[in-house]
Amino acid sequence: QVELVESGGGLVQPGGSLRLSCAASGMIFSIHTMGWYRQAPGKQRELVATITRGYSTNYADSVKGRFTISRDNAKNTVYLQMNSLKPEDTAVYYCNTIIGSKDYWGQGTQVTVSS
Repeated sequence: QVELVESGGGLVQPGGSLRLSCAASGMIFSIHTMGWYRQAPGKQRELVATITRGYSTNYADSVKGRFTISRDNAKNTVYLQMNSLKPEDTAVYYCNTIIGSKDYWGQGTQVTVSS
């Protein structure tokens, strides 16, 4: 079955950087769009970035110019490089893919931006 496992979260000061990773298994990784979402306390889950099989990317306005999504099909892994982090980026970050009509999610990784 499809499994998505995120890693790389943690505590970072404002202005710092983190790189999240999401390792996928149980799927043909290279043919699927992959996405990163986040959910802050008391807020709805929101899209952060997506990357298609053709490496086209899309970003939420709030992270454009600061975050970069990428993928390594040889490693079945999608990354989210986060630079110039702000306190409002604090959230649980989730990896996502849609296969057929079904959504698949990882367990999430906590990112906390605080001094």
